[in-house]
Amino acid sequence: MILNGSQIILETLLEQGVDTVFGYPGGAVLNIYDALYDYSDRITHILTSHEQNAAHAADGYSRTTGKTGVVIATSGPGATNLVTGIATAYMDSIPMVAITGNVTTDLLGLDSFQEVDITGITMPITKHNFIVKDVTKLADTIREAFFIANDGRKGPVLIDVPKDITAAKCEFENKPVRGHSFTLDKDEVAEAVKVISAAEKPFIYAGGGVVSADAASQLKRLAELIDAPVSLSLMGQCALDNNDPRYIGMLGMHGTKTAAEALTNCDVMIVVGNRFSDRVTCNTKSFTENTKQCKIVHIEVDPAEIGKNIDVDVHVKGDAALILGELNKELSQQSHPEWMAQIQQWKTEYPLRQVSDDEEAVLPQYVLETLCDITDGKAIISTEVGQHQMWAAQYYSFKAERSFATSGGLGTMGYGLGAAIGSKVGNPDRTVVNVAGDGSFYMNMSELSTLAKYQLPVIELVFNNSVLGMVRQWQRLFYNCHFSQTTLEKPTDFDMLAKAFGIEGITITKKSEVRPALEKAISLNKPVLINCIIDKDINVLPMVPAGASVAEPILEITIGD
Repeated sequence: MILNGSQIILETLLEQGVDTVFGYPGGAVLNIYDALYDYSDRITHILTSHEQNAAHAADGYSRTTGKTGVVIATSGPGATNLVTGIATAYMDSIPMVAITGNVTTDLLGLDSFQEVDITGITMPITKHNFIVKDVTKLADTIREAFFIANDGRKGPVLIDVPKDITAAKCEFENKPVRGHSFTLDKDEVAEAVKVISAAEKPFIYAGGGVVSADAASQLKRLAELIDAPVSLSLMGQCALDNNDPRYIGMLGMHGTKTAAEALTNCDVMIVVGNRFSDRVTCNTKSFTENTKQCKIVHIEVDPAEIGKNIDVDVHVKGDAALILGELNKELSQQSHPEWMAQIQQWKTEYPLRQVSDDEEAVLPQYVLETLCDITDGKAIISTEVGQHQMWAAQYYSFKAERSFATSGGLGTMGYGLGAAIGSKVGNPDRTVVNVAGDGSFYMNMSELSTLAKYQLPVIELVFNNSVLGMVRQWQRLFYNCHFSQTTLEKPTDFDMLAKAFGIEGITITKKSEVRPALEKAISLNKPVLINCIIDKDINVLPMVPAGASVAEPILEITIGD
């Protein structure tokens, strides 16, 4: 059949299983949006207030559904507004396809109105990108983009389409979706089995690769089979039920002391779908010293990550689900009662806790644990970036898979509310809560209007301490309490703000208000802004200072006058 470029884009998206896109219209994509009008019964379009948040919404949609997120933006500033969202997805290996418009092909390279070289700009932050100058190549380019986004280590792909290509016509024919095949090196698996079988004190550290591969059940089986404790990275949350007795919390800068002890005392460390980022190793030299007593088995889909940051003894390249499944078939049941007893002793000795002399003080730990209790640990939690992000990872005990959307690698303030929108659109039957700090909230609060427009029952939970809490914490510890430009104290009336946006507003000022407020917000089944007032000097602990050993976290900070 003969279709124009815009119709080809939408038909190919449908072919790839896409039923939802996020975006913002503009001149260079008018043809696409005109076609969307006719496809509105088959493709849902969510209009955000800003292109960056549309990208974050596509990202959150992908993280919590396992599907490929799709975002559309116009040329020039529309395209450049996607850059932070694309970089966020790239750093966290999230499959996303960004479609941008551009000026007509005859105007390319002439500094035309709203023209930018978006493929040049995004080259370092995409797995691949394309500019399509021939309509006959458009459909196959989109197909290739989806394949690349999901092949091996996943990530974002951008397709730039000049406006005249969206209007040009050619023959279109549907094609089967190209599948992915994974290979397994039996010798690598055999070597891993040999090392793991000899372990007396095994320790599993799992990351986002387990979530991406939907390998949570295989990870749980491995932990049971080799009788080992499990630590999860920030990106690996939801890879194991956090209530599982084997779970010992995160490892790294804001990880638990128990995880640090497991690291320095294990004899085999099995690392699955994790790239040994600097937030985990903290100090590469000391991390190597801390692990010299053990052998490291690294299971990783991206060969470039093996040995890049930390030297390992054994590696197995490939898909985490496939590899873990094979290991579980080859390994025999192990038992390490003394090792697991030691792990439990450390968990008892080094619990995560926040305390206050004021019985009515609102502590983030209590808020998040109460939220977890009300939702049975099965809500989808998105976050912005800062103290609240770490508190969410520490104190909300995730039970369900694909329940956490947070910017790990790039650390993008302003990410969470867009991600919550995408998460709710993709998971309409699940409770979705965005945990924010007031600093991040001011970056994206315009998206409250999106919640109101679509009546998305997302809860925006703002820990309001009137400061940039994480930066202030560093200033306290390492910059002589010079709180330079981290005190916000903006006189915003959050309840009035919520009303102005057309959503419900609730304020929490004391502990006794926490449970009733959260229960009300969930029961309303509509968008709610919760302004949760907390003390500006509540810190994220444990904390490993920059350059220090991951085995020696700060467990307490004394607040002076």
